[in-house]
Amino acid sequence: MSKTIKVALAGAGAFGIKHLDGIKNIHGVEVVSLIGRELEKTREIAQRYGIAHVTTDLAESLALTEVDAVILCTPTQMHAAQSIACLKAGKHVQVEIPLADTLEGTEQVAAIAKQSGLVAMCGHTRRFNPSHQYVHNKISSGAFNLQQMDVQTYFFRRSNMNALGEARSWTDHLLWHHAAHTVDLFAYQTGGEIIQANALQGPIHPILGIAMDMSIQLKSSTGAICTLSLSFNNDGPLGTFFRYIGDSATYLARYDDLYNGKEEKIDVSKLDVSMNGIELQDREFFAAIREGREPNSSVAKVLPCYRVLHQLEQQLK
Repeated sequence: MSKTIKVALAGAGAFGIKHLDGIKNIHGVEVVSLIGRELEKTREIAQRYGIAHVTTDLAESLALTEVDAVILCTPTQMHAAQSIACLKAGKHVQVEIPLADTLEGTEQVAAIAKQSGLVAMCGHTRRFNPSHQYVHNKISSGAFNLQQMDVQTYFFRRSNMNALGEARSWTDHLLWHHAAHTVDLFAYQTGGEIIQANALQGPIHPILGIAMDMSIQLKSSTGAICTLSLSFNNDGPLGTFFRYIGDSATYLARYDDLYNGKEEKIDVSKLDVSMNGIELQDREFFAAIREGREPNSSVAKVLPCYRVLHQLEQQLK
């Protein structure tokens, strides 16, 4: 495909804006339709980014013949059904993490994606962050043998607010969203299969109906182990912090930044064309469309992660 890739983006919230900012830097890609829950707010954002078509109905955008691909930044509970709708409409699709909030949903998307022959990708951003790319390259070259990942995913979200401080229309989830990042990354970095997984959760929030604290342990077929702590209650430094412990080095990854075990910063700025993980994720999506290939973090490649999440959910019931 040599022509400009025309994109519809669904979900004009905090994460949708991150994608719009990333796409601005990618040659040969144009967002032509923006779908949002509130029409006036969506129009304002569309005007800011020069997007002509605005709607509250995904089906209206899927009916546009010029649309080649769709990026879904919508509430988790919509991901599976919307991904399937995009594929059935003949559109390539990238859905933000998580692919779904049930194993059944993820497997349905995977089956339709396989039948369609279209590019179907899930936004497992950690595969694309330069910090994690650096460690992945070290492991792949044999220079670093991962023994343990120690991960902290911490938010202060005791009420149902998004990253912009606005009220959410849906409830986020530690297991099906935030743990998905680390479960997938651990398998990706080790190159093995997760053969053991255990989980504990704290009290259920009386209003939100979800656990606000969780602890997960994983073991890879390579022998490496992972400990993941998650919280929506943390009133302190926020974000996700990764410690890679190996036989030759220790690395600390904080989003796109990387440090060694002595807190000395490692320059990863030349590793890829951008330091923005979301932009790199989008670049991979569009490159896979142009080249007619399976992308990194395709629906098929991340499916094992959701099987582990399902297993953990059964333990917690």
